[in-house]
Amino acid sequence: MCFGMKILRHEEFEEGCKATCNGPYDGKWSKTMVGFGPEDDHFVAELTYNYGVGEYRLGNDFLGLTLQSSQAVSNAKRLGWPLTEVGEALYLVEAPGGYRFYLVDKDQPHNDPVQKVCLAVSDLQKSTHYWSSLLGMKVIERNEEKKTVLMGFADTQCKLELYNIGGIVDHGTAFGRIAFSCPHKQLPDLEALMTKENYKILTPLVSLDTPGKATVEVVILADPDAHEICFVGDEAFRQLSHMEPSGNALLDKAIAEDKSDEWFAKHNKQKASV
Repeated sequence: MCFGMKILRHEEFEEGCKATCNGPYDGKWSKTMVGFGPEDDHFVAELTYNYGVGEYRLGNDFLGLTLQSSQAVSNAKRLGWPLTEVGEALYLVEAPGGYRFYLVDKDQPHNDPVQKVCLAVSDLQKSTHYWSSLLGMKVIERNEEKKTVLMGFADTQCKLELYNIGGIVDHGTAFGRIAFSCPHKQLPDLEALMTKENYKILTPLVSLDTPGKATVEVVILADPDAHEICFVGDEAFRQLSHMEPSGNALLDKAIAEDKSDEWFAKHNKQKASV
């Protein structure tokens, strides 16, 4: 409502994902994909909800998402959401849970309004090598003063910004990850490359089922600071990621039927804080 993103699809799962898509949690969970447009050509956020978890401890790994939309700024002001001006036509807002978003107070572009995602790193040179030389991202800008590197796979896509925090990257307990699609045939080669270069593979090539939808194959990696990176076969992902006209209704139904808070209260228990 505040940013103007749309519910693209909503899915429910009875048990934890074998690729830890919902973190290292075994119980019932759901995911909701939100964004400004179709997953084929927009950055989208995957919101995961573990029914038995009430709170996560945030780390210093995810430093924020920047989007350009004067409408989002207007919405935040109208809804009374706290805004902090941190630059010229630039505002910081914290979403529920403490996640940071930076809003550029300019007209929303015709393409994807999401401009960049910023991740913390401990060694900028090492991380830049990993993301550019091994994963194939193009370095767009280096800023020695700000200790940042801006990268991307294409000029029209959301960019990745690496920021050197000069210390250990703490991932907390929310276990977020960044994901990309690529041709299915590239997944084994990517896994082999990381094995050869002696970088961590969190989940070797595996098939993941979504009830009533396409089965996708993924490889999940970890960069030098243990940021989780998921590569998914594009062909099946395009089938899985079709926008659902019923996405809003499915989410509303799941929220209405979620009695987990009542169950914990009835049994005089609290949801886990992890």
